[in-house]
Amino acid sequence: MPPEYQAIFTDWSPPLFVTTALLLTAILYTRGWFAIRKTRPAQFPTWRLAAFLLGLATIWLAIASPLDGFADALLSAHMIEHLLLMSFVPPLLLLGYPVVPLLRGLPRTITIHILGPLIRISALRRLGHFLTTPLVAWLIMNLIFLGWHIPTAYDFALDHEHWHEFEHACFLGASLLFWFPLIRPWPASRHYPGWHLILYLVFADIVNTALSAFLAFCDRPVYGYYLREPNPFHIAPLADQVTGAVIMWIFGSLVFLLPALFITVRLLQQDTKARTW
Repeated sequence: MPPEYQAIFTDWSPPLFVTTALLLTAILYTRGWFAIRKTRPAQFPTWRLAAFLLGLATIWLAIASPLDGFADALLSAHMIEHLLLMSFVPPLLLLGYPVVPLLRGLPRTITIHILGPLIRISALRRLGHFLTTPLVAWLIMNLIFLGWHIPTAYDFALDHEHWHEFEHACFLGASLLFWFPLIRPWPASRHYPGWHLILYLVFADIVNTALSAFLAFCDRPVYGYYLREPNPFHIAPLADQVTGAVIMWIFGSLVFLLPALFITVRLLQQDTKARTW
């Protein structure tokens, strides 16, 4: 193994809090999944359990594995980290229909006496509905996405570890809101995807493409952090920036456009069946 890579792995140790929190969440969800599967086996097939656990594993890979060490040194690795948190983790978690299994996995005392009263507060329910409406969720995700990529904010997060962790939390939380209207995990009311959700995805891709293109075609490094800090891999900052932009552009676009294509096909099939009848 090259010494640069060896140094990353040598300095790495699993963060105790994140690893413990993810393991505890996995245990609670699995316990609740087995409980609810007894009464709703068709609604909770094995693939939902696998999707949720894979989502948790991807969080660990992004922010608790040695990848986080590479992300501190390379913009391209940082973009992979962001891509995992924003584009892969949220759909996987939401496809697991996580709300009820997590509640069922908790001790009944906590569910009944603490979380139950909170869930029944009408103001909180209205807030949740408001935040997951398509327009609001789209704005929150894209504003946070662009805001943290402003050079000042980006460099500040890398220079301050706790703010970097907060940035990750912002990305994950905002992306869960973004993907919610598309997946609408039970027990949320089901609405068949409409044509507006195609625009929802396409315009999100336009934002991603605009930022990626700016980083790819800019003739200078945008983020001063990578100029100040030594690069153990001896990769030119501008070349690293272009690589990160291309990764974000290609894979980020696929994450938006493939679901848009899927929704388009489903809607066309629905229209065809309606005309047939």
